[in-house]
Amino acid sequence: MERVVATLEKGAQCCGWSHGGRRLAAGYADGAVSVHDSADPSARYSSRWMAHSCGVVNVVWVPPEFGEAIACICADGTLSLWEEIGQDAQAVSWKLCKLFEGTGTQVVDVQFGVSLTTLKLVAAYSDGYVKVYESLDPLELNKWQLQAEFQNVIDSVSRFGKPSCMSASIAWSPRRGESQQSSFVLGYNSDLSQFNSPKVWEFEEAHQRWVPVAELALPGDKGDRVHAVAWAPNIGRPYEVVAVATCKGIAIWHVGLNPESDGRLSAEKVALLAGHDGEVWQLDWDMSGMTLASTGGDGMVRLWQSNLNGVWHEQAALECNAVQH
Repeated sequence: MERVVATLEKGAQCCGWSHGGRRLAAGYADGAVSVHDSADPSARYSSRWMAHSCGVVNVVWVPPEFGEAIACICADGTLSLWEEIGQDAQAVSWKLCKLFEGTGTQVVDVQFGVSLTTLKLVAAYSDGYVKVYESLDPLELNKWQLQAEFQNVIDSVSRFGKPSCMSASIAWSPRRGESQQSSFVLGYNSDLSQFNSPKVWEFEEAHQRWVPVAELALPGDKGDRVHAVAWAPNIGRPYEVVAVATCKGIAIWHVGLNPESDGRLSAEKVALLAGHDGEVWQLDWDMSGMTLASTGGDGMVRLWQSNLNGVWHEQAALECNAVQH
């Protein structure tokens, strides 16, 4: 049975669920942001404020252990961080914690990751550069330091010029633990092929740097523009599962847990899922890491699963009113 979980006003351009799906944030063309509580779908919103002077194109929630906060990407590439304040539901408001300095390039995607007890933020920029920020105090979301800056290329010594990147997609590894290194996968939709292929970046403690440990593209696919990536939760598999959407479909990759002698992780493309008529916009795994949901320009939500033999298939297709974000 269908159930309304939130009613968005005219001009909504993007939305994002909080971890656990308890709240929904939406960004609007006029620069406003609204927050909705799924427990009260009859209400228009619990909070609404003007976050930017131009449209908000993406909203991303901070992991819940660091408070109720969201990052907003503006149409001009500005990145801001907002935190909810006030204990009384009647007196709740949102304050600007951090406005990340612009450098003449635009932020095209941002995601948060947790390393032990440290909150990290990785931002992809329109010039193909990646910046990783680290929170200096988990209780103060206005205090960040730039930990690293690099290009999304395997050969970091060479310079391939300045690409024009229309979009990017980032997914942090969901695995946490003292023995787990911080890692994320990133792919670009750009005009320079070297930047497009998704690379798994891992933080090397010994040298305090980020290194590419896997490239999720076959030789003939490295120039394909990447539209979305998603890293599946791991509940006991001896490998990681990462989904990558390009113009050719949705590729399912198995990534090894232990590095080879050269420090790289093994990567095997085990399936290519074709079903969407047109571009795939977004990928999301369920909490078990067993079901992948995809949305695209054909106005469909498709659910994918693998059987006991490891063969992937379309489990369901749901029609929806497609709104790209």
